[in-house]
Amino acid sequence: MPKLVVLTEGLVGRSVELSSGKTTVGRVEDNTFQIAEPSVSSHHCEVWLKGDDVVVKDLNSTNGTFLNDAPLAAEKEGVLKPGQILRLGQVELRYETGKKQTEQPRQTVRLGEGNTMVVAPKGGFAKKDNKVNKIFLIVGILLGVAIIGALAMVFTNLGGTPSQ
Repeated sequence: MPKLVVLTEGLVGRSVELSSGKTTVGRVEDNTFQIAEPSVSSHHCEVWLKGDDVVVKDLNSTNGTFLNDAPLAAEKEGVLKPGQILRLGQVELRYETGKKQTEQPRQTVRLGEGNTMVVAPKGGFAKKDNKVNKIFLIVGILLGVAIIGALAMVFTNLGGTPSQ
């Protein structure tokens, strides 16, 4: 069954199965799919199936609705294809059909004079967590404390008993 799967850290594992009726998504409880995250509006968007596509309509959300990083204008509809990313504020969701996902089609750009360039689609990966940043921060703090301690020892030895 087609569904939207949350990719954002802290909300990973949550999903909503999509039916032919409208699915409302937002921060408050009266939505079909509630996402209690500050960047998601109370009533952020509506989603419904249309064949193999998902149609998304932004409901004048504060932080915007994005289909593969392209903003969706308020009160306008956009089509989300299987495997693509829907972003509501800071929350990313991937549209999955339940069928074996194929790679998103690559876009070919003609550069003129027979030259072409193949461009990979955006937004296919989940965000990384920041464990490495935390480790660097902790090591930096420990080094700073060690340097301050060494300087304190040097200055206390200089201010000791006067030599004769």
